[in-house]
Amino acid sequence: MLHEAVEYYHQLLEQGDLAESSRRMLDEGLERARLIFGGRRLSPYLRPHFVTEADFARVTRICETVWSAIQKVKDAAVEDESLINELGLTDIERDLVKIDPGYAAVSPTARLDSFLIEDDYSFVELNGESPAGIAYADAAYEIFQSLPVVQRFAERYNLRRFQGRPLMLETLTKAYKEFLGRKPERTPHIAIVDLKGLPTQKEFELFKEYFEAEGYPSIICAPEDMKFSGGRLRAGDFEIDIVYKRLLVNEYLPIMEKHPALLDAYRARAVCMVNSFRSKLIHKKALFAVLTNERYALLFNDDERAAIARHVPWTRVVREEQTERHGEQVDLLAFIVNNRDQLVLKPNDDYGGHGIYIGWNTDEIAWEEAVRAALANGDYIVQERVRTAREVFPALQEDGSVLYAEQLVDLDPMLFNGKVGSAFTRLSSTELANVSSGGGMVPTFIISEKKVDRGK
Repeated sequence: MLHEAVEYYHQLLEQGDLAESSRRMLDEGLERARLIFGGRRLSPYLRPHFVTEADFARVTRICETVWSAIQKVKDAAVEDESLINELGLTDIERDLVKIDPGYAAVSPTARLDSFLIEDDYSFVELNGESPAGIAYADAAYEIFQSLPVVQRFAERYNLRRFQGRPLMLETLTKAYKEFLGRKPERTPHIAIVDLKGLPTQKEFELFKEYFEAEGYPSIICAPEDMKFSGGRLRAGDFEIDIVYKRLLVNEYLPIMEKHPALLDAYRARAVCMVNSFRSKLIHKKALFAVLTNERYALLFNDDERAAIARHVPWTRVVREEQTERHGEQVDLLAFIVNNRDQLVLKPNDDYGGHGIYIGWNTDEIAWEEAVRAALANGDYIVQERVRTAREVFPALQEDGSVLYAEQLVDLDPMLFNGKVGSAFTRLSSTELANVSSGGGMVPTFIISEKKVDRGK
């Protein structure tokens, strides 16, 4: 059904007037909503990503099972210094994760980046610290739903969309209630906190607009805007109850001593921070090395172990050691050097595609140099290659034309308190499917065939 649906959509685009009016409306909608990232269209494609109801039910079940295992890694790491060592936390990060955020969830909001194909489903990364894209996806849904080609498509297929901002607000307020240990006496004030001048500013504005429409006073601010005194965190005259932290720990550390109000308020339990600094535990890519290492298998139940074995790629921290791979003992460094066509090297804690070495795109000499560099760095992981998803999408060109091109398709389910509540899809013509390195995003519609009334 999925192949037939995509083919039908592309046939609709062969109708010149329908395609041109849809292209024009998409361009105008992106411009009006300011869905621009680094000067580029955020959604430079004339088709959304379609996933069937059956496939998305499977995705949801797997994501939530794996997430329950991830929460157990957090629970164990809080009590086990050796597990924190395995995850690769620095001394200052260890100090931050020891602070109790006041609620149990390691990351109330998270994003699992994955590849869905007909007979397989694999994760490649987890963003458990400050996942972006929730509000962008909501805005993209609204634009795409209005396109003439999508409306014509919807005459034949049911389209189900997601709304992430209501779930984000619910997640913030639920964490705040748990933080207080009671129902709040008044509507909490929300601060969306990140560095200034980032390309994600528009998403913060979309959240602020929604929060305030729902009756929650909100502000967008940076660490240098905040003061902590008298037991209250403030940005100017705005008193803050909930910090919606979009600020990455790695970006805060260099300015933390100069602008300590956020940390001081958090340490004093004066604000509820979502996600908290404790989310750093699972944001490390070495999390997958814990999940797939037989040494930690007893942390998980049978369903979790089965889901990990099937859907999480074998991962190890790059170091000199003997380890197990699919039931066989291997010398890790020798295995990495000799199997570049199956492996990728990634920094344990970075984003945007920085510092990644893709073995199957690298020659032998460059790969050996990359392995040496990763070993010397001391904070790299090696991960087994997974089967990637690829589809042909109509891509908008700078001159306004449409080019049908095969794209890497990275499906990104969003989890709210461990439950899948939204999703979007990132597309790229390269091996790296992220917006920072030049890719784009489209909304993910869940589709099913409309039942035809044969009696009419």
